[in-house]
Amino acid sequence: MAYIISDDCVACGACAGECPVGAISEGDGKYVIDADACVECGACAGVCPVGAPNAE
Repeated sequence: MAYIISDDCVACGACAGECPVGAISEGDGKYVIDADACVECGACAGVCPVGAPNAE
């Protein structure tokens, strides 16, 4: 399942730079993951300082 970013996101952008397929973009107050583009690699979860990305 694709990753999603929870409301714990602090909008630091660390995850967006790590996504190998560019599935993460800045949303309204937090970053969002395009579920259709996500390859479920977990790179975003590995760099997030607050653990916001989670497998759906």
